[in-house]
Amino acid sequence: MGSPWKALSDDSRRQILLLLKSKEMTPSQISEHFEFSLPAVSTHLRVLKEADLISEQKHGKNKFYSINQKQALDLMKFFENMWGYKLDSLKEFVENKEKKKKQ
Repeated sequence: MGSPWKALSDDSRRQILLLLKSKEMTPSQISEHFEFSLPAVSTHLRVLKEADLISEQKHGKNKFYSINQKQALDLMKFFENMWGYKLDSLKEFVENKEKKKKQ
């Protein structure tokens, strides 16, 4: 199994995860959102799959990818434990800080 942290270090892979957060997609559907080739998308999907951040299901001859929710929750728990409070609190803090800058 690959490192989820290393997999998340690439901006394209993070963008793929954002695409997959709402629905399953095939590599072809994912590649429509990027300017790089289908083989490059497949490479990113392989890295994400090895890191257990996504799962793959075959339907006929098509492969559909989706977020591995358990692994995503484990990463969220890590950040919650690291800061000692919920990520919602962090979001609220950042938003309040940005509001103060604008005033």
